[in-house]
Amino acid sequence: MSERPLADRRIAVLLGGLSPEREVSLVSGEACASALERLGAKVARIDAGRDLAEVLTAARPEIAFNALHGAWGEDGCVQGVLETLDIPYTHSGVLASALAMDKAKAKAVLAAAGVTVPGGGLFDRHVAAREHVMAPPYVVKPNAQGSSVGVFLVFEGANRPPEELGRDDWAFGEEVMIEPYIAGHELAVAVLGEAGGARALAVTDIVAASGFYDYEAKYGEGGSKHVVPAPISPEITAVAMRMAERAHIALGCRGLTRSDFRYDEVKGDLVLLEVNTQPGMTPTSLAPEQAAHTGLDFDRLVLWIVEDASCPR
Repeated sequence: MSERPLADRRIAVLLGGLSPEREVSLVSGEACASALERLGAKVARIDAGRDLAEVLTAARPEIAFNALHGAWGEDGCVQGVLETLDIPYTHSGVLASALAMDKAKAKAVLAAAGVTVPGGGLFDRHVAAREHVMAPPYVVKPNAQGSSVGVFLVFEGANRPPEELGRDDWAFGEEVMIEPYIAGHELAVAVLGEAGGARALAVTDIVAASGFYDYEAKYGEGGSKHVVPAPISPEITAVAMRMAERAHIALGCRGLTRSDFRYDEVKGDLVLLEVNTQPGMTPTSLAPEQAAHTGLDFDRLVLWIVEDASCPR
């Protein structure tokens, strides 16, 4: 990236997009665009549709800040557009983005790297809708979505799987990931990573009001409480941070990521569920909260992410 000051840079903030996480991305993108304007940058807010290449060609930004979430913006597609146009951009590159978004393939890579991941696997949604493919309790989730979109918890003693899996209007793919439910803490670890390594920031304990960290718990008012640092032992804190760093590196991620864990304090099981390559970016989102805990305020976090932009990634 050039040494020119940020005040002289034209930055396109990519937000919105085509996925079910569009509304979340609009909030993240606006927060980041406002921060960049406070830092003096010339910002263009771009709703990333199928005409993104034409819009970017007309806008001629020097940097693209990718604030998209979910399919199209977080799975390598938009990253490929930016690589083709030779525009330096933030967060992970094409391969890491595509790999992290595919939960099954990411789990295989992480397990090979020594990261503890849950069991389970991919199942045809129609089969999973007819009968339990594993003994409850278990979790059903789309293989390539984020923000807990399309996620169901099947409780112990449930008579049947979620009926939504067999509906004609199911929009999250023909295969679903089914994993055993792990009781205990919902933990998150943000990582800042450059080409030479990765640094975990902190561990957050997420306490969902409903007891399950679904979409409403993540984004609904009063849906969850974030406790940072997490009230767990120093030993488990250190293990979670090491695992998050290892996951970031194993998947080839860049910039900011967030790893999500479940921790069963009774059994001592700590399991990494997934890596988010473009985590939520509002001042109260998990990753910015952790950055603030380490002394890096929101605007400086956004600045760090922009200064890390490059092409290719």
